[in-house]
Amino acid sequence: MKSERTFLVLWTLAVIAATAAFVLSLSLRVRSVELGYELGRTHAHIARLREVKRVLELELSSHKTPERVEFVARTLLGMSEPSPDRILPAGVLPPETPEAPVAAAPKAAASPPPEEQTP
Repeated sequence: MKSERTFLVLWTLAVIAATAAFVLSLSLRVRSVELGYELGRTHAHIARLREVKRVLELELSSHKTPERVEFVARTLLGMSEPSPDRILPAGVLPPETPEAPVAAAPKAAASPPPEEQTP
C-alpha cells in the first residue's frame, strides 16, 4: 500500500509539473506573439514619423526660398521695398566708379558743402 501511495504522490507531482511547464510555455508563447505585434506597430509608427519628418523638411525648405519670404513679407506683413530716400548708407561710402554708381545717398554726409570749403 505504501508503494501505491508513493506512486500516486509522484504521479500527481509529475502531472502538476508537466501542467506548470505547459502553462509556462504557453504564456511565454503568448507574450512572444504580443511583443511581435507591438514591434510591428512600433515599426509602422516609426515609418509614419519618418514620412512626417520628410514632409516637414520639404515644407521648411519651401519656406526658406526667397520667393516665399518675399510673398509672406508683402502679403502677411504688408511690407514693400523702401523708397530711395529711406535708404541710409552704413559706414564709409565706396569711391564712385563709372561701372558701379552709388545709390541715392545723401552727398552732404560724404563731403562738406562747397561754400564751407576753404582754398
